[in-house]
Amino acid sequence: MKIKTLVVDDEPDVTFTLKTTLEATGLFHIDTFNEPSKALSNFRPHTYDLAILDIMMPQMNGFELMREIKKVDESVKVCLLTALSELSEYAADIKKICPILDKNYIIKKPIENTALLKQLKQILNQNN
Repeated sequence: MKIKTLVVDDEPDVTFTLKTTLEATGLFHIDTFNEPSKALSNFRPHTYDLAILDIMMPQMNGFELMREIKKVDESVKVCLLTALSELSEYAADIKKICPILDKNYIIKKPIENTALLKQLKQILNQNN
């Protein structure tokens, strides 16, 4: 059974690359959105095993989207993508939205494909 995954990033190149890369493994089925509000309006409980969300997006950042997704389905595992080398400006968001968010749930862009797969497998195998 494939891992149902939601990918949300405001950059179409990123969503396309993640979809292509992950689906090529045969392990994932990927749905992508480039607008967080559209992703949220289409999100349904028990549809996804994993959500990969960009942190820096217009209208709604990845932390806000994660909070809203978790209201609909607490069981979905969430990891966040960032090109930022320093997340200190988001420290308050991290504490408020997900105080137990482990650094392993944050994926730094760019990431090599095998490293991405390894990190996603670790996230999927951890208990939330």
